Amino acid sequence: MPNPNPRAFRFTDLSAGQRTLLIEHAGQVYRLSLTGQNKLILTK
Repeated sequence: MPNPNPRAFRFTDLSAGQRTLLIEHAGQVYRLSLTGQNKLILTK
């Protein structure tokens, strides 16, 4: 069942001012990057 009240985070708060952050999920590491056009890209 989906959570009706998902938590929201600001990218800048999570990344501590950096343009990239790493997210670990189920033993895999993902990279969340902020582009020059202010868009987010998630890569494995």
